[in-house]
Amino acid sequence: MCCIFKGLTAGKANEYGLVLDSSGIPYHVRKGENGWDMYVHDSVCDKALNAIEEYVKENQAPHPEQEACSSQYEKTFSGIWVSFILLAFHAVIAIHHDNQAVIRTYGSAAQQILHGELYRTVTSLMIHANVLHLLGNMFCIALFGTAVCRIMGPGVGWLIILLSGICGNLMNALLYQRNHLSVGSSTAIFGAIGVLAGYRFLKEYRPPAGRARAWLPLGGGLALLAFLGGAKHSDLTAHAFGFLSGIIIGVIYCFFVNRPAGRQYQICFLLFTLSIIVTSWFRGFGA
Repeated sequence: MCCIFKGLTAGKANEYGLVLDSSGIPYHVRKGENGWDMYVHDSVCDKALNAIEEYVKENQAPHPEQEACSSQYEKTFSGIWVSFILLAFHAVIAIHHDNQAVIRTYGSAAQQILHGELYRTVTSLMIHANVLHLLGNMFCIALFGTAVCRIMGPGVGWLIILLSGICGNLMNALLYQRNHLSVGSSTAIFGAIGVLAGYRFLKEYRPPAGRARAWLPLGGGLALLAFLGGAKHSDLTAHAFGFLSGIIIGVIYCFFVNRPAGRQYQICFLLFTLSIIVTSWFRGFGA
């Protein structure tokens, strides 16, 4: 075996490991006295060094267009806008409708969902029992929704968050079957937490040097689920199913997608997300 690097940081070992993986070069990483040491077979030693040297040269001064593309969605505050949309929606219901009647008609009722009223898996995410319930979810959606969209872009990000909430409500209905009703965007919020945990898990797990650390995002997500999702009167199982759905979607996204979709695609995904929400409410009005 040929040692090509000694004393690397964990981040550099992960980075160079990805380069060698993409070049089809097998390698081993071991903990040394001053950091991580990287080894390859003698027959591919020069090839490995050349691949990493070329990678370093290419990334010393990235092309402005590439730099703009990679950071295009790093600065977004769409979570704040969505939180205010939830506030406006709650105000309209409080002023013009009986909140309890709206909850009964559009809430996530297990029996009705299993009898075909699938629109409830969407509409229930926008209804809240009271102001305190709303304010807590506004803060969380602004925080975690924005974090997801900074990675994936606002169109893809909100579609993924919505899908995780829908899946969480659907699995919860399958669990309870009947006599269960819940509302609130928290299922989608824990979906967003799951997306972040699943995405970071696979990012860290791919290089061998980061596999032990890869479990930390999942542990952090579970801690948030236990701390935030198990409060009194909260639907813990819906939160857990949303979190699980988010993990699966986040891992799938990380596995297949290397960079956020372009602006035009983001707009298309955002419009598709809005169409799901609008269609669900119209379906509910006609039920």
